Amino acid sequence: MKKHPQKSAMKVNKGIEHPPSINPNLTGSALIRRKPVLPAVSYFEGIRNGDRSILSQAITLIESQLPKDQQIAQEINALCLPFAGNSIRIGITGVPGVGKSSFIESIGGLLTKAGKKLAILAIDPSSERSKGSILGDKTRMETLANDINAFIRPSPAAGTLGGVARKTREIMIVCEAAGFDTIFIETVGVGQSEIAVHSMVDFFLLLMLAGAGDELQGIKRGIMEMADLIAITKADGDNIHASERARNEYQNALHLFPPSESGWTPDVLTFSSKEKTGIDQLWNNISEYFQFVKQNNYFQNRRKEQLKAWMNETIREGLERNFYAHPDVKTKLAEYEKQLSNGQVSPYAAAQQLLNKYLKVK
Repeated sequence: MKKHPQKSAMKVNKGIEHPPSINPNLTGSALIRRKPVLPAVSYFEGIRNGDRSILSQAITLIESQLPKDQQIAQEINALCLPFAGNSIRIGITGVPGVGKSSFIESIGGLLTKAGKKLAILAIDPSSERSKGSILGDKTRMETLANDINAFIRPSPAAGTLGGVARKTREIMIVCEAAGFDTIFIETVGVGQSEIAVHSMVDFFLLLMLAGAGDELQGIKRGIMEMADLIAITKADGDNIHASERARNEYQNALHLFPPSESGWTPDVLTFSSKEKTGIDQLWNNISEYFQFVKQNNYFQNRRKEQLKAWMNETIREGLERNFYAHPDVKTKLAEYEKQLSNGQVSPYAAAQQLLNKYLKVK
């Protein structure tokens, strides 16, 4: 018996083929091609002339791990250095969700309207896959991102100490050479990064939430001692009374800490980015601090000490990088790691043997 094909009420028409998401004419290196690297002096001239595109390209070179990029980056840095140091550097930290980006958006607008040029170096959590910056801060600071007197640069943390980008100091120098008189460094807010940021700024601002327990704000232990100002965020609506209570509690706690090296007595203030209240008072407090530390020479002396610390840290980083790149160390490292796993050698003996190979000690 002849079988007839089964009929169905459903009929699927052939669809239109979607175009490829990537241009098929681009292959290989064309997909990742970037602008050609210029001579260092070209970047320097662009930076001094306020060319944002050139400034961004120079920062990309500074962040690069490629040796050839690093060489040009150091040349750019050397050219910019005589024109740097004329800004005030402010570190801003707090637990994730405290409202750091909202605060920067609010106070940044106040500063740019007053004629100041603001650079915001937002240490962005790195993508685990690409190791690149997630770039979340630009989307959270929409007004400043379009402000001609503001420059926002998210930098990937790339696994360095607590999320602090290793090249932030060099980026500060090129931003200052570009004419930015106020530098904000926003941290990820994960603990150890605050110590590193504190070592590279003139003023350290700690943002706190009212009503959050110690388990949520564990960041405050030890960090409060470094703060030049504590600001309670989101002091609006039903949270106003809780913010005032928190302000009094933190103010009392500050009296238990030893006096700061600067001689400055930190204050505790409240503000609301949403209602734009308390921002003026906050900036007045920061301005008073800078007037105070410049009069007693603490500002100048701290900058000098920071330069020494940056030099020593750069030496340590260079030695570590050269150590692991040394051919004899690279050859023997895996062997010693295997011996460690088998209990054939102690960590100290293995380290000393590798150091001897690096230093050519017999």
